[in-house]
Amino acid sequence: MGPEQIATIYSFTAMGVGIILAAAGLGSALGWGLICSKFIEGIARQPEMRPQLTGQMLFTGGLMEAFPMIVLGISMWFIFANPFIGAAQNAVGG
Repeated sequence: MGPEQIATIYSFTAMGVGIILAAAGLGSALGWGLICSKFIEGIARQPEMRPQLTGQMLFTGGLMEAFPMIVLGISMWFIFANPFIGAAQNAVGG
């Protein structure tokens, strides 16, 4: 396998990682928007529930923020320890 094929695999991996990170960021932003809108709607319906709703909103928001960080960790694995290079070398060599 030549350097051109390796460079192609790395470039396609980088493009895929960029798309994956953009989708994770967009999903997190949309999730935060929905969480906050429902929080405000809940306070408008029952103002006395504000402390309970605040705790639930922050907990759910924390879960929402964890998703892009998990995706970032997986993306860094794809970039720095690219599993596609080894698979391509095994396919060509074997």
